[in-house]
Amino acid sequence: MELKDYVRIVLAHWFGVLLLAVAGVAGAVAYNVSQPKVYEATATGYVTAGASANTSDATLADSLAKAKVTSYVAVATSTKVANRVITSLGLETTPGALIGEISVDQPTDTVLLDVHARAGDAQDAQDLANAWVAALAAEIQDLDVGGSGTSTTTPSGDDASLRIETLSQAQPGSLILPRTTLNLLAGLILGLLLGLAYALVRHQFDRRLRSSEEVEKQFGVPVIGMIPYSQQMRQDSHRAVTLAVTESASSSASTTAEGFRKLRTNLAYMDVDHPPRVIVVTSPKQSDGKSTVAANLAAAIAIGGQPVTLIDGDLRRPTVASSLSMVDGAGLTDVLVGRVAPAEVIQDHPDVPGLRVLASGAIPPNPSELLGSNAMRSLIHDLAAEAMVIIDAPPLLPVTDAAVLTRSADGALVVISHANTLDKELAASLSHITAVHGRTLGLVFNRMRRSAGSGMYGGDYYRYEYKPENSRRRLRPGRQTAKSG
Repeated sequence: MELKDYVRIVLAHWFGVLLLAVAGVAGAVAYNVSQPKVYEATATGYVTAGASANTSDATLADSLAKAKVTSYVAVATSTKVANRVITSLGLETTPGALIGEISVDQPTDTVLLDVHARAGDAQDAQDLANAWVAALAAEIQDLDVGGSGTSTTTPSGDDASLRIETLSQAQPGSLILPRTTLNLLAGLILGLLLGLAYALVRHQFDRRLRSSEEVEKQFGVPVIGMIPYSQQMRQDSHRAVTLAVTESASSSASTTAEGFRKLRTNLAYMDVDHPPRVIVVTSPKQSDGKSTVAANLAAAIAIGGQPVTLIDGDLRRPTVASSLSMVDGAGLTDVLVGRVAPAEVIQDHPDVPGLRVLASGAIPPNPSELLGSNAMRSLIHDLAAEAMVIIDAPPLLPVTDAAVLTRSADGALVVISHANTLDKELAASLSHITAVHGRTLGLVFNRMRRSAGSGMYGGDYYRYEYKPENSRRRLRPGRQTAKSG
């Protein structure tokens, strides 16, 4: 997979990735709070043989100090020095435990000794470092007096005794543990890695359709329309559906309107010599938005200058008439049984010239038989001679009505819902159409989200505005409005 594929996967499961990242940071915060604070202070001593007026004696003393300073590192971490510190500070601990809080460094080619002391309090760390240098100096002096070989005779005959003096006193200790910033960063990185792993696992087992490229590759059926998600386009039983392609649609639905215009254009160029005139619009499930897509597609075609007849072919749960605020009385079933003529029940849409609507009529006991009858085929043939026909059909999985209708149509548009339709549902729906030797014209991805990476937001749409400037008019790109197209 390419980088853009990983980005798309993470965006598709962004909420889980975010939760794991927050959990990682929260875990790091909890770890920082639970750990005891450790402060470290540093005091520095240096080994000297005292001042000498003779240059050769000073050089000899300096060489002797450099030779001895490395052995003083071992002395600095001895139990004798620890006992001196315990006594001077009045500590209640053991020499071994106290030595564990001390580290001594000797910078190369120097006579310096750096004593690093750690404690749970900044002041305690300071006191411990200073006391340790003092105790080390006292211990070295006792060893020298005891004839341990830390004195030498200079050429002038004077004794030069090595001793340790404090070069710099320790300051109040600085916090070294826990490493809060490092721990927080590590928690964030760990959380993000877990989030990426979670997203990849979810993607592997998640069978919901999210990408047009994957759908086309998996099923071999082109995606000829991608309709962005719009809250105004959601239909319920209490209000009419909003036609995004009409001038009455709000500017917030402009991208949705452009999606239907592109779908209209793709249908026109699908087969230039024999463009489809009878199209069944269906979906795998009831909640995929097929009726909304069918109504807006029919309106977009009518606005484009071609007359359209929208038929409510869902004789089980009809919605076209109520969603378009049309009269819901006699309709398709009455025409099929010969009770009325088509011209008597077909209604003109009040807001879209060229769009006519044929409601479903009374719900029959045998919808599949009526939709597959010769009367239905004859009605479709007659209506197609005068206008393009869009049939809103029932979903494919629950019933066979839509598959039956495709035999009388030029093909079917299957509406799938982004991140909602499963791959097995689409596979079963396409197989139902194939079983009756129907034709699938293409798929329509409905309710596309911005995270889908479909390329239908931002720079793909433009609005052209003419504004006078220096008595001239110029063209300015921008977001396309619902009136353009």
